[in-house]
Amino acid sequence: MKRVMRGAAVVLAGVLVVVATGAAAQSYPVKPIRLIVPYPPAGATDILGRIIGQKLGESLGQQVVIENRPGASGIIGADLAAKAAPDGYSLLVGQAANLAINISLMGKLPYDPVKDFAPVTLVAATPNLLVVHPSLPVRSVQDLIALAKAKPGAINYASAGSGSPGHLAAELLKKTAKIDMVHIPYKGAAPALTDVVAGQASLYFTSPISAQPFVKSGRLRMVAVTSAKRSPSLPDVPAVAEAGFPEFDLTSWWGILAPAGVARDIIERLHGETIRILNLTDVKQRYASLGADAVTNTPEQFAAYIKSEIAKWAKVVKDSGARLD
Repeated sequence: MKRVMRGAAVVLAGVLVVVATGAAAQSYPVKPIRLIVPYPPAGATDILGRIIGQKLGESLGQQVVIENRPGASGIIGADLAAKAAPDGYSLLVGQAANLAINISLMGKLPYDPVKDFAPVTLVAATPNLLVVHPSLPVRSVQDLIALAKAKPGAINYASAGSGSPGHLAAELLKKTAKIDMVHIPYKGAAPALTDVVAGQASLYFTSPISAQPFVKSGRLRMVAVTSAKRSPSLPDVPAVAEAGFPEFDLTSWWGILAPAGVARDIIERLHGETIRILNLTDVKQRYASLGADAVTNTPEQFAAYIKSEIAKWAKVVKDSGARLD
């Protein structure tokens, strides 16, 4: 009889936990949410995070606070998010570098990009955009290659940090075109972009999202995109592949994730609200003005995508010969 009673108590406790979890998810959120951006302000990840964060706050009825935690190619912020309480009140704007690339460059991270997160959805994807300072006599990839071969080591290029998509794109071009350029890593996209605009660095593979204002003002010149084909948002800009490198295909992406263990109901709520936000007319217009493409998927599809991207970027790292400086 005692065993039966103990068994019943265990079952009842389990039921109460499930009921409590469901009730918590239904009332979510009851306090502000922090959205961790693992890069400095004004870069592509920060810009996208603020667009999504503002709209998500309006939709959920709670403030979404952007928390910039830059450093170590996005690892510091991603690690903070991975180790946060799994209650839905700490989210991450993750992207290719901290979820798919760094693991190949470093071998070991303080977090597992697959096991330590609960993906919500992708929110954007763009090819990298090769931009140059107007003083550099380069208007095409062919021009750049010719100049670099005529002056080996004389051209320097900026990156948002060692191991960033822009760094790998430049290193892959160096290897495939057999040219020599000098890498200048920065602590984030914004400081790198600032120095290219100022002429301290000659060129930069960056996101169209952060580069567009400077392109429109004439302070930077667009040369090429890194996707296999021209980007729908930048149809007049040729792809690097058109210069005789058909396998050159690199795309950056961003998504929203929570720490592993967050209740499924909360993940579904965040997923539904984020998808709705990305379909808003003003958000679509904002994306278009930045040269970004809205991309969404299910939590399961996003999880599978991260795994596939880890494998893809491992090959890119190997082919490019890139290493952490």
